[in-house]
Amino acid sequence: MPRPGGPFATVRVERPGDVPPAEERSIDVAVLDMNYGWPNLGHDSLVHAVMDAACDILTGLEENGLGIRVVSYEVRKSGMIPEAPRGRYGLYLGTGGPGHLDPRCNDGSSPGSQGIAEDPSWEAGLFRLFDAIREDPEAALLSVCHSFGVMCRWTGVARPVLRPPEKGKSTGIQENILTEEGRRHPWFRQLAAELPDGRRLRVVDHRLFDLMPAPGALPATFVPIGYEARGLGGPAGEALTMMEFARDRGGVMPRVFGVNHHPEIVDRTRQMMLLAQKRERGEVTAEWSDERARIMTQTQPDDIRDRLLHLTSDYTLLGPLRFYLYRQVRARAEALGLPMDLDEGRIAGGEDTPAALEASPN
Repeated sequence: MPRPGGPFATVRVERPGDVPPAEERSIDVAVLDMNYGWPNLGHDSLVHAVMDAACDILTGLEENGLGIRVVSYEVRKSGMIPEAPRGRYGLYLGTGGPGHLDPRCNDGSSPGSQGIAEDPSWEAGLFRLFDAIREDPEAALLSVCHSFGVMCRWTGVARPVLRPPEKGKSTGIQENILTEEGRRHPWFRQLAAELPDGRRLRVVDHRLFDLMPAPGALPATFVPIGYEARGLGGPAGEALTMMEFARDRGGVMPRVFGVNHHPEIVDRTRQMMLLAQKRERGEVTAEWSDERARIMTQTQPDDIRDRLLHLTSDYTLLGPLRFYLYRQVRARAEALGLPMDLDEGRIAGGEDTPAALEASPN
């Protein structure tokens, strides 16, 4: 249970004994940590996204003695896979990570392995979890970057291709282009309405691989949402960057969804704070911290409220995350007979997205 430290807690799972017991007043969120133990900012940024969502309903949580707990599973190095839905978890979040998107190609020396020599035995269990989430209409999976690439391999919708030298690693602020299906999508058409041309969105990229669509028609429930742009202002490329694998029963919100960018990394002030915390805890070297700070200064805009980047984060991660988290909180409160004035449907209608809340005069 998150108390006595407050209504929010985090737990790290690297071995079976690390999994905390379920608590009826704790709403647990599973994070699939795909970073292979490498230093990164994405994992903690995802955790903070959940914490921010919890803070926005803090009064209701405290008044009802409820808490939100993030349970982070070390998937690739330790083989830790969370239990399937219909138990403690209803929301799963997948992080980015280094190396090839096929663990069998991470032999420590092959191009794209980034020196990682990986045991691929975790993959079968993770694919079974993905199957269970997709089949359960009450469960949601939201993934970024490496996790999204693994999802594409799970479904066979795209194959990872190391970007050739002429393209190089895609880093910094880039553009994605919404597909026609994305522009008609009941959730992403709200994003399209906010974009200057209705199609181009800014993204924070950090990837070595393109995800090239497999030939043939997609299953009926799979919807390609976006592709990369060939440079800022350029035409759409062939690489898939956003895909919906399943939609919520209400017909609006993507339920199993992934992106090949980093919507969790958008606020430079937040990232600098996380860097300082990691350095103070001894999790990263001063050299690594200084390099990341330099990259953020060079590649991210001076205005931390850059509207287009925040829109991308809101619609491709933060809005869906809050929708499913608040649904879990509301359902738990109802099951316990607790009064909790919470309606996740307002998010699906665009009323309570982080951007809408930020723009509200109240």
